[in-house]
Amino acid sequence: MTRLTGRALRVTIFIGENDTWHHRPLYTEIVHRAREAGIAGASVFRGIEGFGASSLIHTSRLLSLSEDLPVAIVIVDTEERVRDFLPTLDALVTEGLVILDDCEVIRYVGREPNQGETGKEGKR
Repeated sequence: MTRLTGRALRVTIFIGENDTWHHRPLYTEIVHRAREAGIAGASVFRGIEGFGASSLIHTSRLLSLSEDLPVAIVIVDTEERVRDFLPTLDALVTEGLVILDDCEVIRYVGREPNQGETGKEGKR
């Protein structure tokens, strides 16, 4: 299991839900590539409203635009690993926004392989 505590770097990628990479959702491609690169973690968040460089509002309130909602992918790891991953993002993200933030990891703990779905050993 990857250990991560202390100073880290967070990269957040803002794209559209309909953005693709070779007929696959772009957010899925980014998460899978991050995992293959040994990144500590990545999460995808679907927005309910937003706009970007095109200034076009995307919102879940309008049926005609609800199919391309904003998506944010957040990746956290050491500065070295995140910076090593940036060329991959540069190749994948042709439209959108990529930002970097310094952060501090307070707690990073995964589930042990023998624990059940509830995350508590012996309880189901």
